[in-house]
Amino acid sequence: MAVRDHGNLRCRRADHAVRRPVQLACTCDTALCPLRAVGHHRLAARAAQTSIVNAIRTSFIDGLAYTADPFQVQAMDALDDGSSVLVAAPTGSGKTLVAEYAIHRARAMGQRAFYTAPIKALSNQKYRDLCDLHGASNVGLVTGDNAYNPEAPIVVMTTEVLRNMIYASSSRLESLGAVVLDEVHFLQDAYRGPVWEEVIIQLDPTVQLVCLSATVSNADEVGQWLSTVRGHTEVVVETRRPVELLTHHAFFDSSNGRVAMHDTIVNGEPNRGLERMLAAARSTPQRGQNGKRPKRRFSTPTRPEIVELLEDNEMLPAIVFIFSRAQCEDAVKSCLSAGMVLTTRDEEDRILEIVHDHVSSLTRSDLAALGYDDFLDQVGSGVACHHAGMIPMFKEAVEQCFVEGLIKVVFATETLAVGINMPARAVVIEKLTKYTGEHHVLLRASEYTQLTGRAGRRGLDKIGHAITLWNPFVTFDQTVGLALSRSFRLTSAFRPTYNMAVNMVRRHSREAATHFLNLSFAQFQTDADIVTSEAVLDRKRRELHRLEMSQPELTESFVGSTEENVSEVEAEIALRALRPGDVVVFDASNIRGRAVVVSTAARRSGTRLSVLTPSRKQIDVSARDLLSIPVKSGSIDLPVPFEPARVEFVREAVARLVKVRVDDSVVTPSVGHSSRPRREVVDSSRSLKRLRKEIEQLESRATQRSGSVTKRFLDVTDLLQELGYVDGWSLTDRGHVLSGVFHESDLLVVEVLMSGILDKLSVPDLVACVSCLVFEPRGGASGYVRWPNDTVRNRFKRIDKLSQRLNDQQRLRGIQQHRPPHAGFAMDAANWASGRPLADVLDPELTPGDFVRSMRQMIDLLRQLEKVSPNDDVRDAAGRAVAAINRGVVAAAAGETTA
Repeated sequence: MAVRDHGNLRCRRADHAVRRPVQLACTCDTALCPLRAVGHHRLAARAAQTSIVNAIRTSFIDGLAYTADPFQVQAMDALDDGSSVLVAAPTGSGKTLVAEYAIHRARAMGQRAFYTAPIKALSNQKYRDLCDLHGASNVGLVTGDNAYNPEAPIVVMTTEVLRNMIYASSSRLESLGAVVLDEVHFLQDAYRGPVWEEVIIQLDPTVQLVCLSATVSNADEVGQWLSTVRGHTEVVVETRRPVELLTHHAFFDSSNGRVAMHDTIVNGEPNRGLERMLAAARSTPQRGQNGKRPKRRFSTPTRPEIVELLEDNEMLPAIVFIFSRAQCEDAVKSCLSAGMVLTTRDEEDRILEIVHDHVSSLTRSDLAALGYDDFLDQVGSGVACHHAGMIPMFKEAVEQCFVEGLIKVVFATETLAVGINMPARAVVIEKLTKYTGEHHVLLRASEYTQLTGRAGRRGLDKIGHAITLWNPFVTFDQTVGLALSRSFRLTSAFRPTYNMAVNMVRRHSREAATHFLNLSFAQFQTDADIVTSEAVLDRKRRELHRLEMSQPELTESFVGSTEENVSEVEAEIALRALRPGDVVVFDASNIRGRAVVVSTAARRSGTRLSVLTPSRKQIDVSARDLLSIPVKSGSIDLPVPFEPARVEFVREAVARLVKVRVDDSVVTPSVGHSSRPRREVVDSSRSLKRLRKEIEQLESRATQRSGSVTKRFLDVTDLLQELGYVDGWSLTDRGHVLSGVFHESDLLVVEVLMSGILDKLSVPDLVACVSCLVFEPRGGASGYVRWPNDTVRNRFKRIDKLSQRLNDQQRLRGIQQHRPPHAGFAMDAANWASGRPLADVLDPELTPGDFVRSMRQMIDLLRQLEKVSPNDDVRDAAGRAVAAINRGVVAAAAGETTA
């Protein structure tokens, strides 16, 4: 029964006050409290339930220091009616209040409540918030790293932990009354998304769900699915921001030497005056002279100029989003170099106090290795970074300082926009494009909304500001389109995983498993999406036809041959082995035939050679240019003095080059080489191959109008049957091992384990081998591998061979392939496991944050291996490996949540 008379509901929250600590007004016998329970005397039971609901709601409302908003009251009413709720509202609008009421309600009824979040950082923050509200003794935290007070009435956890509890039939689920799924729009995440759906579908239907989401345009569709799966689910949508948002566009104006800022939107419409001004000034850029700005009217402001603009317009504190860790670091350095100090002496003292508290568990030598002094200089000036390359303690110190208003500007990557409560008065998006690893793409409307959602602090700011910067590659219409867009359609990323499949076999009948799969949001969306899929398929077919007609030289044999092109990793290794004076036969996009290496340069993007051809051309060659491994055919002594720019040097070097006997036949003729540059042909052939693959996938989807998820599940179980994990609808011993491994590459992990590759290894060697299953190199990594010893190198070869065979089997069945193993972290992992100090272990190509995160992931996997391995030797070694690497900054990163 809805309860609606609780104060003046027309008033919106007037301040930024935090809820007072909770004191329960009543507790109830759990046998009487569930709202669906109806005894023999129906009217008496309803009256009793109404009285209980009123008492619970009143005690919660009395604890508020502000008046609840209408959408919050609507959601609380739905919970009191016994429904689950989906609350879709902008960042900072107060969704958390609904979660707090669900928790309060469950506790008052003698039940437990779980609060789940997609990432550990958000779980840690919610844990601290709930401890402040309910007291530390009443709140627990369970993540892959930690388990504090797991039997508490309120437990914060990652969504994966709850999924694992369901599969384990944990006794902790027995008295569960409510589950909060924060950031539920994560169900479209490629890796984490399936976990959300597994939880929603399999959780006991008597448990109330509180799903909190960013504003999505298909909230009703999501609500319909939730109602189908869970019973009635109330959809509560709030579109109004708690703080008005103004959007601006800033640029450096060379006509007056100043940074200007104009409103992007005026009265709900694009600022046409600004549009005309930008269009009139858009001209072909000319090169500047003596390092000065280009001779065009508008350009992008520098980072110190941005901060000065924000300060002059009283828009601090602010978050400046930059989609590059290195650029965030450079931004802070540029501000410090400009002499920027945004803090008072008292503020600086408080910042140092906060930072010291967060790093108190680290040794001086570890702090020195982590660049602690530089970090102190940055945050002490009121300017800081925030990105995944930083250790958790540094990031959490920045977050606390920013929330307390001590740090005025944070240069951050987009990870800051995910869940963490760090509102600002202004948000700056430096670029509206983002590099995908292959090319730059415009931000999606959902990404823009997520970033600008941080602008405006409820109770502190009357207006929030979102600022974009002038960019020659983004038009004003594109900028306005993002600012005005409200499109954010939530789509399912659900797919059956190997671990999910064996747990389905273990826990359910074949019919029940099929029913589970058909309840997925992915299946729910299949029929509605088929028209869109057909339109995309038609467009791809037309694109393929145009490509085939315009480039008939792209034969099947040539397209197939591009599969054999050398990888950039192999090419990089080959280039590094060459030295000045080497005579080499190249097959590259910019050179074919013999050349002599004149010089080599190790750059951040990789090795670059300068070579001289018999025709006296000097050409730069990088790994990306190579189409096959270069063949060294000899060497010459380069002329002295070494002056490659002089004609005499070039003439003499070429004379020596042509005397070397070289077999030019090692370079095979290439299709299309005579008519067009080979790189262009190769790129076109790859486009052709990509299109054909996309069309094949779309056609496959189009023929599966229903049961598509079940079909994928059958493909997975067929492979598991072939590999000996299931026998009919029963698990084998291997299958039981797989049911206990939760990892992105779960099947590969178990195949490696069961093949004996991890047997009889020392602790450092085991850690090195396990790192190959966990480590994921960032873009731009050199690809060069340092091996601890031949044992690890040989074991990795076996892992890699097994991985390739498994991916071949997955490819044949159309199953998504796992990420290949990578040995780039093996040396660092082995050194750390051997007890080496942090300063000796940290690799220049690996940030401290990546080091810690990789180690924590390895600890998680090693703990799983310790539990599931049928080999006593591996179990023992895995336990000792955890003890060896869970030390120093790695252990402190996990324990930071208790501070």
